[in-house]
Amino acid sequence: MIELRHVTKRYGAVEALHDVSFRAPEGQIVGLLGQNGAGKSTLVKGLLGFIKPCGGSVTMGSGLKVNEIGYLPQQTDVQRDFPASVYEVVLSGCLNSLGMRPFYTKDHRERAEAMMDRLSITALKKSCYRELSGGQQ
Repeated sequence: MIELRHVTKRYGAVEALHDVSFRAPEGQIVGLLGQNGAGKSTLVKGLLGFIKPCGGSVTMGSGLKVNEIGYLPQQTDVQRDFPASVYEVVLSGCLNSLGMRPFYTKDHRERAEAMMDRLSITALKKSCYRELSGGQQ
């Protein structure tokens, strides 16, 4: 469903990704592990089309569209201190599919509810994100 071929990404003189290739078939769960600064976030942003690679290609198969992938970026200390509820944080995973619409739809809210059910975190729905333990976050 997603394939990267020889993807390279530079930020000025710094090469964040070098000749990265992999294929993730439909239905497969993929985890990204690595040290800080290893390029994990750069890779995900490239998959989502937020940044363009300097070389190589990213291919989405089976009709998958970039705006159908939920994405919740890493948080800075300031963002971590924002008083959002767990529901609001989960719902923000739909931001990528809003397009030019300024508000979430009923479908977005239903998807967020379904995802909380799937993750067994519905009981935390109204909890303030910043008050959760690291594991709960």
